[in-house]
Amino acid sequence: MNLEELIKNHPLIGEMAAGKEVVWVNPELTGFPASMEGVSVSAEEIAEAEARLTRFAPFIQACFPETEKTGGLIESPLREISAMKDALNLRLDSGIKGRLFLKMDSNLAVAGSVKARGGIYEILTFAEELALTHGLITKEDNYTKFADPEIRRFFSGHSIHVGSTGNLGLSIGIISAALGFDVYVHMSADAKQWKKDLLRSKGVHVIEYSGDYGKAVKEGRDLAVGKPDSYFVDDENSKNLFLGYAVAANRLKHQLDTQGITVDREHPLIVYIPCGVGGAPGGITFGLKQVYGDCVHVFFVEPTEACCMALGMISGLHNQISVQDIGLSGKTEADGLAVGRPSKFVGKTIRHMLSGEFTIRDEKLYRYMKLLMDTENIFIEPSSCAAFEGPARLAGAPETAEYLKAHGLASHMENAAQIVWATGGSLVPEDVRKEYYQKAEELENR
Repeated sequence: MNLEELIKNHPLIGEMAAGKEVVWVNPELTGFPASMEGVSVSAEEIAEAEARLTRFAPFIQACFPETEKTGGLIESPLREISAMKDALNLRLDSGIKGRLFLKMDSNLAVAGSVKARGGIYEILTFAEELALTHGLITKEDNYTKFADPEIRRFFSGHSIHVGSTGNLGLSIGIISAALGFDVYVHMSADAKQWKKDLLRSKGVHVIEYSGDYGKAVKEGRDLAVGKPDSYFVDDENSKNLFLGYAVAANRLKHQLDTQGITVDREHPLIVYIPCGVGGAPGGITFGLKQVYGDCVHVFFVEPTEACCMALGMISGLHNQISVQDIGLSGKTEADGLAVGRPSKFVGKTIRHMLSGEFTIRDEKLYRYMKLLMDTENIFIEPSSCAAFEGPARLAGAPETAEYLKAHGLASHMENAAQIVWATGGSLVPEDVRKEYYQKAEELENR
């Protein structure tokens, strides 16, 4: 299908091709039971993932003392940000109703981003399978045994490869090095220098490419595939990554319950997640739907120049189309979202679960970042700040007004819990944070 025909069939793609911000409401959204038809992932697999993470908790606690308070579980706070809500309503006339929260995966232990969920889980799964297969451990053992020199020596003969724009590479690199693997992170030109430096300080091999995310993934896959002692983390198609992200849903439920926050049809839950290739937001969406069904509504937010998941889902072509095919660059200040081609696995898995998408211009990332700092004294990466475009525009766009009415939400928004999912930030060096803030000030003064 050529571009002219594509735009004729899907006029919104014409707006996207012009670099404009768009709002897309998913016409394929169905009720939860129907959305599970033909899906290759199950709630039982999420429970198995949670059990595996519990088995590894003693090892995580031993290797990463910052997890001591959570007993070796890697989890983040849920914080209400009422001052940010008030500022958004005052400055942008956003009309945000209900309560606004920040899910601070920006502060996840070990890797400082949402990728600590899926990335770490994938490597723990591989490590457990290797150790069990070679009789180095049993499931009844205390998993601090994974720190034993004998197991580390064994793992050192195996290499891990992953392609990344930054945060996935951090999570894979840090946990793989902690287990003793020989790990290679293939990083695109979009990756920030401080992330490369941090990985190298952990003993990780960082291989840099002048191309984009897709080039880094291809090179990593080519080096790993076919070699018996190499393992490739496939961000585009991995079920294990997806399951690691999905575990977040039950943990979020516990936090909401603890804070006395009800979720039902009269008290809807609306979640906004930044999206790159789709793995993390897709896994979280899937998990949330298992827990809350039709009472949760999930929207993704992508940069205007790298809106690959929206493009794949609107066109129905998924990974068979890239943003470059419609004349976009794929380049964005939101390094973790700088992806040109979406995950086919994720797109097809959640195509009946996702409520819709917003796209956002890069300069807004810094403005939201500064506003959050000024109102709540919370720092998150600019790419994380993409999620604020969701609540800021939900009430104002005609498309979402129709969505709220169609799903019986309009009369219940005062009772809503709205969650912005912060995907990274705590590991950003102080000097880089200052650079970001200064850039935000310059943009604000223009």
